[in-house]
Amino acid sequence: MRNGQVLIVIGVVLAVAGAIWGLQGFGLIGGSFMSGSTVWAVIGPIVALAGLALVAVGARRRGSAP
Repeated sequence: MRNGQVLIVIGVVLAVAGAIWGLQGFGLIGGSFMSGSTVWAVIGPIVALAGLALVAVGARRRGSAP
């Protein structure tokens, strides 16, 4: 795997995890200690955005590779 592909995979994993954490924090997904917690309602979207940023950087690196 090249650097760009690694960043894309890590970014997707972070984006999905952050989305799930955010949904739990907002109380839309129940059954966890994170459900309805303001902390996870803040951390989740931040992690999801960081993951999307990694996907963008990885896609840019992948597109510029020879």
